Amino acid sequence: MASESTRGSVAPQATPSRPTEQPLLELTDIEAGYGRAALVLRGLTVTVPPATVVCLVGPNGAGKSTVLKVASGMLTPRSGTIRVAGQDVTKNSPQQMLTAGLSHVLQGHSVFKEMTVAENVLLGAYSVKDKSVVSDRVDFVKSLFPVVAERWTALAGALSGGQQKQVEFARSLMVSPQVVLLDEPSMGLDPKATGTVFEQVVRMRDAGTAVLLVEQNARRALETADLGCVLDLGRVHISGPADELLRDPQLAELYLGGRPSTAPTT
Repeated sequence: MASESTRGSVAPQATPSRPTEQPLLELTDIEAGYGRAALVLRGLTVTVPPATVVCLVGPNGAGKSTVLKVASGMLTPRSGTIRVAGQDVTKNSPQQMLTAGLSHVLQGHSVFKEMTVAENVLLGAYSVKDKSVVSDRVDFVKSLFPVVAERWTALAGALSGGQQKQVEFARSLMVSPQVVLLDEPSMGLDPKATGTVFEQVVRMRDAGTAVLLVEQNARRALETADLGCVLDLGRVHISGPADELLRDPQLAELYLGGRPSTAPTT
């Protein structure tokens, strides 16, 4: 299927998943919009396998951030189903989605700047009553994000933009989510900080957390991801292994700002 998709098949396709693994997150035939306005998502299907980074790319208005809002319970779909590890959670509230295993890191910076890094991270575990569990999770995020350990007692507002984003990642992992939803994590960051943030996305995946990533920097996102979906007009237009999508000349011309290089950087 991957080779067919990378030739630009016009039929909307679902994210390819590994056949031996049940997807952790499944969005199936989702239609969604805001108020009485026209639909933003029109029959969209996306799946996220375990320990995998799936990125959604596409032009402005394609519905990328809306996918994350539907997945996190911020927007109830008009039709379609949402499943987490096989369980139907379509009508769940944001709090119920969090309990089900979905953690949403919003677009932009959401740290509380007048609070310490420790206080920001521990907010992610406000619903966890067992102090030993909280302590174990703190140790885990400190090991995953060294800047969190190094600046634990510092005010979050004193950190750079890239460092603040890592604090947000750490906070999102305090509930031990099955899938982290990341909305434009590189927004407003310089190239060096952007590189660090994407390195941390890979570290989350390598530590066992699946990631559904929305990113305007399409080429950089595909270089980071395992699987990619190109959204257009509220549907998945092309999908496949991220490295194959990067090498697709038609995709590069339409969505990645030019023809692919012979050896994409990593």
